[in-house]
Amino acid sequence: MLTAVVTFSGSTFEVSLVDSTFVTAEEGTEAAGPENDLNPIFPEVKEVAWGFGAFVVLALVMRLFLYSKVRDGMTARYDRIEGDRVAAVASTTSARADVAEYEAQVASVRADAQTRVEAARATLETERTEQVTAVNARIADKRGAAAAEVDAAKQAARGQVESAVVDVSARLGELATGRRPSDDVVSRAVGDAMSRDALDHGVSA
Repeated sequence: MLTAVVTFSGSTFEVSLVDSTFVTAEEGTEAAGPENDLNPIFPEVKEVAWGFGAFVVLALVMRLFLYSKVRDGMTARYDRIEGDRVAAVASTTSARADVAEYEAQVASVRADAQTRVEAARATLETERTEQVTAVNARIADKRGAAAAEVDAAKQAARGQVESAVVDVSARLGELATGRRPSDDVVSRAVGDAMSRDALDHGVSA
């Protein structure tokens, strides 16, 4: 394989072609030697020692200082969480007790209200019954007074009618016989007739 080699000399340059396949054994050994000596993956002994020492120091520092602080912090955090949990349980228990007391008070108020409503209803029913009884009594009294007035009016009218009938009957008897019959006889006859008529009307009613 040909390789172009450029050589500068002042303001001029020279180009020459060289066959790169012909390389001497010494040049190849020198070129391959450094590549075999340098291994980027394999660490050196001193690097391993420094890394192990740093790890040991870090482990000792963490065990002596950091671990105790982390443990104390975790213990304090656990205690705080446990305290919050206990406080939450206490608050929940107190809230449930307050709710139970409130429900008991509500039930007591409802029972008291129901008792008062029943008492008021009983009082109203008693007052209504008393008022109805009083009204019925007044109506009965007025009805009795009206019936008495009607009976009195009937008796007065009957007396007047009976007197008129007696006069008419006596006049008719006088006209028919030429002499006036006795007032007692005519009154007795008219009274009997009116009594029978009243009885007949009463039976029909």
